[in-house]
Amino acid sequence: MLGLLDMLLLLGSLALSLAILVPLAGALVRFRAHYNPKGLQLDSEGGVQPHTGPVISSFFSMLKRVHRIEGWPGLYKGLMPTLLSTLVITFFLMIFLSDSNLRHGTYSAPDAGVVGILVYSIFAMLVSLPQVIITNRAITTPHKLPYLNPIYSLRVLLTPTERRRPWILYLTPGLLTAQVAHIAYIVLGLRSIRQLLLPELANPGMPRREEISPVKFVIFFVITLLSTIILTPLEIIAIRLSIQRNHAAPEFNSISQEEEGDAEEATEYAGVEEDVIGLRTEREPYVGLVDCGKRIIEEEGLGALYRAWWLTTLGSLSGAFS
Repeated sequence: MLGLLDMLLLLGSLALSLAILVPLAGALVRFRAHYNPKGLQLDSEGGVQPHTGPVISSFFSMLKRVHRIEGWPGLYKGLMPTLLSTLVITFFLMIFLSDSNLRHGTYSAPDAGVVGILVYSIFAMLVSLPQVIITNRAITTPHKLPYLNPIYSLRVLLTPTERRRPWILYLTPGLLTAQVAHIAYIVLGLRSIRQLLLPELANPGMPRREEISPVKFVIFFVITLLSTIILTPLEIIAIRLSIQRNHAAPEFNSISQEEEGDAEEATEYAGVEEDVIGLRTEREPYVGLVDCGKRIIEEEGLGALYRAWWLTTLGSLSGAFS
């Protein structure tokens, strides 16, 4: 177990990390969740009218827009579920890992081969999936959520069906498929290629320059860069599907959001005059991974599947060479 001073330093570093990362992660989720159709829409009388929602062209534009409309509280939407999950993981590591591992940050997934790592990663994803869904919805909801009233917040974020049967979150069409595909590509694809081309990177410590083939290094670097073409759409589709709530009622299909009685208490909005982002209509939900991708391209253009692609690239490079 860590001493008191070490524990305080660890919690302090976590607090600093959350203070920096939560606003950035929130802006990324909103930017990728924002619905911005390129075509014309029909009004209530069947007439054609252009889409009048906000046009947000970049990650940093979204960051500024959140601060302008909702202020600092808007930038920290999703803080509480992120904080709770981080504390749970931290206390788990403090109990079960050695002091040396914690001080030097050497914890990693168990080295049990490709299949073992794949199973471990999918299991970790399944455990964290409800928290991811709640966090993404807390970030994208136009309603103001209190920090210390989780019951109220869950009533806003979850439908009555999801509150009665929370396991239905795992049945959100296409979400598990998107998450598993993302994990499988990284573990079975990138990790296997790295082991084939650069096995030295799997050894403890930094390999010497002469141990690494420059040609193989460049090949793997290019493959990692090109992986953005596959990983970015999967991440965006996963966000779109995670904020699509599940509801079962005769007048709705199994994945349509409830329109009445669902957020009856949520009368206060975070934005005074306008919402930060536009959300897709609840009457025509995505019905799966492929359907979500096709509709995004048809309605918003191919570029919508590659919003903030450079952040995915940075993450891929960081993971590939760590």
